[in-house]
Amino acid sequence: MKTFVIAVAAASALAVPLSAFCQADGSMTRAQVRAELQQLEKVGYDPATGDDPHYPADIQAAEARLSAQSGNTAYGGVTSGASASGSRTVVRPATNEEMKQLYFGGQ
Repeated sequence: MKTFVIAVAAASALAVPLSAFCQADGSMTRAQVRAELQQLEKVGYDPATGDDPHYPADIQAAEARLSAQSGNTAYGGVTSGASASGSRTVVRPATNEEMKQLYFGGQ
């Protein structure tokens, strides 16, 4: 009976990692990537400019045009607006008296 329990425990310990391989992968297939690239080319993106220093801006602009055409605002695109938070802190050097209070306990 004791060996049976050990065998069941060993089998379940080996079976648990296998369940991770059974999960569906959320990555795109090659056909999906090609279809998306063709859609981007139709709205003006040129993937042949490999050394383009404006690469991120070019593809983001193409994605924005594509999402504007399809009416999909949940994916890609460029949003306009601004944000600001906090306030500027003015820092001044401590005086000799303040340094004495800090290091010598206010003496």
